[in-house]
Amino acid sequence: MYINETQHFEGVEPEVWAYQIGGYQVLDKWLKDRKGRTLNLDDITHYCRVVTALAKTIEIQREIDTLYFGIEKDILTIQQA
Repeated sequence: MYINETQHFEGVEPEVWAYQIGGYQVLDKWLKDRKGRTLNLDDITHYCRVVTALAKTIEIQREIDTLYFGIEKDILTIQQA
């Protein structure tokens, strides 16, 4: 993804790029909030950390979704007993 003619980020998975919180596409909003300025090293480091945090969040949410169905099944079984 290109920020300007000289700066870009590589390796951001499409689902990480598309991730939304509160109706906002997180990575896109972060960049739009800095439109018109050159990103410094701290900005770039922070952005990379946000990308990593979102990727891990997606991974954890998948694990929760997988576990939830088993837990929900156990809860329904206990309540019916």
